[in-house]
Amino acid sequence: MYDAPAYEAETDGVLVRVRPSYLAGQSDPEAGRWVWAYQVEIVNLTGEAIQLIARRWVITDAQGRVEEVRGEGVVGEQPVIKPGASYTYASGCPLGAPSGSMVGGYAMTDASGRSFEAAIPAFSLDVPGERRVLN
Repeated sequence: MYDAPAYEAETDGVLVRVRPSYLAGQSDPEAGRWVWAYQVEIVNLTGEAIQLIARRWVITDAQGRVEEVRGEGVVGEQPVIKPGASYTYASGCPLGAPSGSMVGGYAMTDASGRSFEAAIPAFSLDVPGERRVLN
């Protein structure tokens, strides 16, 4: 499913890698609904444990509609990631247009109590085989 190239960003030793995938079986273009899944891998390249506390997403569709989503953790968890380890999860995003983009950040804390935001790289949501639109 996640055969698209990965989008990556690194902040303060935290690497965030995202692989989006179009879900044709859950999409209904005639009804104006396109759905994507995305897999996120968060790699701790630091020398201490980190914890993901919250998420912030900015979702923009090809029509210019923007939605900001904020919440605690990811998929119901606030994972602690040990040094050299990674945490992976999958989620999804419906759009009312055939393409769009997502970008955001994770609120993190490290073992010394320092808070910082790890960048989630901007990535494109495109229907395979369609003309690509820079969102």
